Amino acid sequence: MQKDFDNWNEKKKALERRSEKFLFKSGDIWWCSVGINIGSESCGKGVTFRRPVLVVRKLSSVSFIGIPLSTQPKIGSWFSSVLVNGVTQFVLLYQIRMFHVNRFQRRLATLENKDLIEIKQKLETLLEFPNNHRSLNSGSVGISQK
Repeated sequence: MQKDFDNWNEKKKALERRSEKFLFKSGDIWWCSVGINIGSESCGKGVTFRRPVLVVRKLSSVSFIGIPLSTQPKIGSWFSSVLVNGVTQFVLLYQIRMFHVNRFQRRLATLENKDLIEIKQKLETLLEFPNNHRSLNSGSVGISQK
């Protein structure tokens, strides 16, 4: 399938200029303009290139760690299923990344706390580092490595 990178680039420029304020929290699921991406990275669909994204951790008033969702059945350790407004969605754990709130379109739902905890526990297991790693303070972003 031919990807429309040029159209996405124009949409992305418009998103960069947005100045709306959004109230959001961990566990929220938002329709986000994720765009057209490379290879097997998750892409958005439709005129706004959107897909649902789970807010895993709020970093600031304008950024968060998020994970795209899919309605396509996925099986394996890097996927987790959740019920969103009566529809089974699959959390694409291997697609975790940082997002800016300018990508937000509208709030879709909020996960039940037990589902969010389960996803975070699965991520913790999947992203485990070797025992010889240098530990950082939990929740820290941007620590200088002097």
